[in-house]
Amino acid sequence: MGYLVSVLYIIAFAMFIYGLSGLTGPKTAVRGNYIAAVGMVIAVVAVLIDIRETENWGLIIGGLAVGIILGVPPALKTKMTAMPQLVALFNGVGGGTVALIAWAEYLESTSFTTLDDDPTVVMIVGSLFAAIIGSISFWGSLVAFAKLQELLNKNLERKLVASAKLFQLANIVLVLASIAIAVYIGISADGDPLASWWILALLVAAGLMGLFVVLPIGGADMPVVISLLNALTGLSAAAAGLALNNQAMIVAGMIVGASGTILTNLMAKAMNRSIPAIVFGAFGGGEAAAGVASASGGTVKATSASDAAIQMAYANQVIVVPGYGLAVAQAQHAVKEMAALLEDRGVEVKYAIHPVAGRMPGHMNVLLAEADVEYDAMKEMDDINGEFNRTDVTIVIGANDVTNPAARLDSTSPIYGMPILNVDQSKSVIVLKRSMSSGYAGIDNPLFTADNTSMLFGDAKKMVSEVTEELKAL
Repeated sequence: MGYLVSVLYIIAFAMFIYGLSGLTGPKTAVRGNYIAAVGMVIAVVAVLIDIRETENWGLIIGGLAVGIILGVPPALKTKMTAMPQLVALFNGVGGGTVALIAWAEYLESTSFTTLDDDPTVVMIVGSLFAAIIGSISFWGSLVAFAKLQELLNKNLERKLVASAKLFQLANIVLVLASIAIAVYIGISADGDPLASWWILALLVAAGLMGLFVVLPIGGADMPVVISLLNALTGLSAAAAGLALNNQAMIVAGMIVGASGTILTNLMAKAMNRSIPAIVFGAFGGGEAAAGVASASGGTVKATSASDAAIQMAYANQVIVVPGYGLAVAQAQHAVKEMAALLEDRGVEVKYAIHPVAGRMPGHMNVLLAEADVEYDAMKEMDDINGEFNRTDVTIVIGANDVTNPAARLDSTSPIYGMPILNVDQSKSVIVLKRSMSSGYAGIDNPLFTADNTSMLFGDAKKMVSEVTEELKAL
């Protein structure tokens, strides 16, 4: 049976890697997802065969049933606009599971003394690392979910962002406390009557750290935060796998950890910020982020749905720049309908995607794909930036800081050096916004008062629908 288990693990690992490679392109993404899912099923079967002599089959089957009941319905029913929340929640469950495994193994083995005949440093360190990182990931992901679901009061959230320095100091204390507790557990907890309380204290300290790291981080940084938490969950699973000598957890955890780390680094570079700056700092202050864009003292030119429709109807090329506002308004289908009418008139329509637009990696791509927008029409920032200067009309829907030319032109701006979409270089720009409120960075956007920009105020979905009706009437 041991040989069969090893073979099944190898097959599962191969399917994990092959499935992940399929996620690199839209045409193979669905197939890659299915392949990875089948690989996970095979890995679960291998584990069940490996522990076939256990007496706890009732608990195991019950656990599988609970997982299926709690996991499948949300995955099937959740709308694409709420996918960031689902990703954060599922990621948190993974981290929490790893932390509970470490806690259970500690209690079962009486301070790690019976994990093996001669427990190694790898076993002990792996378990403690899994407990810390898993707990951080669980509680941090819950906060990310609450922020994305807008469960936190806006005033409270601004105060949390403004208190970032206090959270940093608290996290320093918690890091030192976690290290001290982990060292004590690893060296001398054997035989300590309070041993079970020490591991609980470690989980609590790490959990508070997870809360305090994510609480002061604003919504615009959520794509990076979710990616980072995903990487931490993977690393904690790999560490737990080392402690338990479970190859499936090691390989799957390392794949998730490595891919999450790479993605986090790429997204941080796309914002021209370091990962520590994102985790331990914030754009602007609490009150600044709540401010209103003063439009740099310039004049804002309002437009109407009718004028916007006329501009786009007689253009050769139109670029759509989606942002978080599009997701909030759930305007992706309305945008698709508008684009279809323009294309029927011979207008070339493209979509400019900034790497950190939205609230999770690939957020805009997912929303547009749900509306059946052709993937070839979605252009990454580096591919589309050279086309703005020869574009007749660019329509910005719910995007702000990622279009701010101050990042390119104003060396005193907090976002100076951040790669942006060069929307201001278009011949004409139409910006859809509810109001003149600033973006997450809390700074003015000169694009709004540029000579070639006009503002179309209102709900994104409603205004796009009005533009569509005007196009039909032309």
